[in-house]
Amino acid sequence: MAIFQQSSLNEGVRPREVFGWAMYDFANSGYTTVVLTAVFSAYFVGVVAGNAEWATFAWTATLAFSAVLVMLLAPAIGALGDALGAKKRLLALATIGCVITTAGLAFAQTGSVALAVVLIVLSNFFFSIGESLISAFLPELSRQEALGKVSGWGWSFGYFGGMLALGLSLAYVLSAKAGGASATEFVPVTMLITAGIYAVAVLPTFLFLRERAQPRGIHAVASGMRGSLGRLRETWHAARRLQDFFRLLLCGTCYHAGIAVVIALAAIYAQEAMKFTEIETMTLIFTVNIAAAAGAFTFGYAQDRVGHKVALAVTLVGWIVMTLLAGLGTTRGIFWVAATLAGLCMGSSQSAGRAMIGVLAPRERVGEFYGLWTLAVRLASIIGPMTYGAITWITVGNHRLAIVSTGAFFVAGLLLLHAVDMKRGREVALKY
Repeated sequence: MAIFQQSSLNEGVRPREVFGWAMYDFANSGYTTVVLTAVFSAYFVGVVAGNAEWATFAWTATLAFSAVLVMLLAPAIGALGDALGAKKRLLALATIGCVITTAGLAFAQTGSVALAVVLIVLSNFFFSIGESLISAFLPELSRQEALGKVSGWGWSFGYFGGMLALGLSLAYVLSAKAGGASATEFVPVTMLITAGIYAVAVLPTFLFLRERAQPRGIHAVASGMRGSLGRLRETWHAARRLQDFFRLLLCGTCYHAGIAVVIALAAIYAQEAMKFTEIETMTLIFTVNIAAAAGAFTFGYAQDRVGHKVALAVTLVGWIVMTLLAGLGTTRGIFWVAATLAGLCMGSSQSAGRAMIGVLAPRERVGEFYGLWTLAVRLASIIGPMTYGAITWITVGNHRLAIVSTGAFFVAGLLLLHAVDMKRGREVALKY
């Protein structure tokens, strides 16, 4: 556990506990890598929906509906975890739900659109809730000055988990295709591989991670269990009073909208615009994950030195360059460069955002405010892909214009980030 330096951790936190925390990112990353990005997204469009004209829009609409559920419920679930001192128990329920529904995707075949839609909605919901809850443990584990580094440990571990799930899936697909198997035969097995890795790799999290939050009494529990819409309004108004947190929330919504396009539509873009085969697409995403792991780990250290804000700004500039290369480049070589740059920026920008929330959120309501951050990310996952889908629909399949337009989200995020004052925001959060 030498990688998890004791000097970066809060008093009473042991390195193995941080290892357990980071292993959750390792465990659940196979879901986004295999299900949402590399395999099932293209399978849904080309096989389940029969490559119908509405197929890509149906995929983005399915993810959007799931995101709406997360937006409505994540802040309330985060508040409930804080009030009951039960973040770990809620995390276990979300994990079990995601594993079961991911395995259920193995039953999606040609024409079973309704089944696939329901399972994607549920699995993405459980995944997102788990992601929010595990993030809320970060300030409990890391010293304030090392939040970026510790967050980077988790994100880099996560990409190695994604590579494991995708690598095993790719090995199986190569073997199955060599034997003459079709997509309806080998894609279901990749769903079972992904669910199995999630279920096994998450065990260290529940063995080593401690629940430090203390129940705050019956009134706090009742508050945590209010109706989701009422709780959402209360959390929203609280965030509005924290000026810099609120600006970061808007910034995160913008740049995550662009990231959501890459996650949800990378395989579709590769196959539709660049004419990649299924195996080429999986190999591409595998390479992107290597770059993402390196980016998350390296930038985790860098952002603690140069500051979270500067580190995030650098990655947003990288995203802007990536969209231009991907949309305007006409050769596969340029597209590979764009994809690698996307990987480097993806891990680091997500890690930086998570660390910045840890700085700007009030200590006693950290789970609730991470739930609000999850809401912003989910809102972004609606805006980004749906905008991309609308552009391709209006332009009769112009994926290049759609990906270049995605750069506007990163430009907006960069402008909003400029207005965030981390020192002022931290001082306000400590007094809240």
